[in-house]
Amino acid sequence: MNLDFSPEDRAFFARVQDRLSSALPEDIAAAIRSNLPPSKEEMLRWQDVLAAENWLAAGWPAEHGGPGLTPTQRYLFEQAYGALYAPPPVQFGITMVGPILYTYGSDEQKQRFLPPIRENRTWWCQGYSEPGAGSDLASLRTTAVLDGDSYVVNGQKTWTTWAQWADWMFCLVKTDLTVKPQAGISFLLIDMKTPGITVRPIRTLDGDTEINEVFLDNVRVPVENRIGGEGQGWTYAKVLLEHERFIMSGAARSRRDLTALQALDQGAFSARIEALDTELLALEYLELRLLSAMNAGGNPGPRTSALKIRGTEITQAISKLRLDMARDWGGEKPEVLQNAESNWLNLRKLTIWGGSNEIQRNVMAKVVLGI
Repeated sequence: MNLDFSPEDRAFFARVQDRLSSALPEDIAAAIRSNLPPSKEEMLRWQDVLAAENWLAAGWPAEHGGPGLTPTQRYLFEQAYGALYAPPPVQFGITMVGPILYTYGSDEQKQRFLPPIRENRTWWCQGYSEPGAGSDLASLRTTAVLDGDSYVVNGQKTWTTWAQWADWMFCLVKTDLTVKPQAGISFLLIDMKTPGITVRPIRTLDGDTEINEVFLDNVRVPVENRIGGEGQGWTYAKVLLEHERFIMSGAARSRRDLTALQALDQGAFSARIEALDTELLALEYLELRLLSAMNAGGNPGPRTSALKIRGTEITQAISKLRLDMARDWGGEKPEVLQNAESNWLNLRKLTIWGGSNEIQRNVMAKVVLGI
C-alpha cells in the first residue's frame, strides 16, 4: 500500500481546503459546531456553494457532469470536507441514485434527472425500508402492477429520511410475485407530488422528525421512470448500498470531533480519548487500503461493510464521550459540548441504517472471509 501523495494531489488538497473553509458561512458552521441538525434552508444554501464549484457531485465522472476526480482526489476532497463544521451533503441524490442513473439509466433519464441533482435543484429520498423489511429488503411488499404505460404502486415505506422535503423518491417495488424475492424487484423513480402519496412524520428520541412513513395508494408511475429492466432492481439496490456504506465511515468528521474534545479534556477522559484515537487510526488506514485497491483498478465491494461497521461504532463512541464530558463540565459549555444529549440520541441510528451492523458482519463473514 502506497501512502504517499503526489505534489499535484497535495496541491489539490490545499486548494480544496482553502476554498471550502473560505466559502463556509459562519452561521452554518456555528450550528454544526453546536451539534444542531441543519435546517433545509441551511443545507440548500451550502449545497448551492458546492454546486457552483461543481463539488456537490464530487464523485461523478466528467462525462456525466462531475469534476472527474481520481479516487485519490475524491478521498482528499472528503478529508478536507470532513475537517470542516459543514453539513454533509444530502446523499440520496448525489451519492445514491445519481450513480445508479449514470450507470444504468437511459440517455433520456440521464438528461432529465442528472443536471437537477448536480445543480442542487432536486431533493431525493430513499424508498427502501418497510415495516417488516429493513435489512432484509428482499421481503418488501410494496407492489407495482403494470397498467398500460404506467405502474400502479401500493404499499408503505418507513424510516424515509427527509421525505417531507423531497421532490422525488427512488423506490424498490415488487413487480413479479411469482419468482424468488430478489428476482421480482424493480427500481422506480417516483415524483413525490403524485396523487396517492401520504407522508407522516415519525418523532425520534431527540425530538426531531427527520424520518417518515410514506404511504402509496394507487400511485401511478410512468414506465419511463423505471431504471433498467423489470426485475433488475435488486442488482441496482446492492450497488447503491455499496456507495452508501463507503461514505458512512465518517473518519474525517470523527477525527475533527475527537480532536476538539481532546483539546477540552483536563485528564479525566484521557484513556478513552487515547483508545478512540487508536481505533480511529485503524479506520483511517482501512480507508487508505481500500483507496490503494481502487487506484489499482479494484472495486471495494463488500469490504465497504467494514468501513460502515467501524465508522459508525466510532462515531457513536465519540458522541457518548461528548455527552459524558458535557455532563462533567462545570459552568457554561463550549460549543462542541452543547446539545450533546440530543446528538447522542440521534446517532443511535447509525448502526442500524444502511443495513444493520449485525447484517454487515454476516456479509463480511460470508463474502470476504468465506465462512
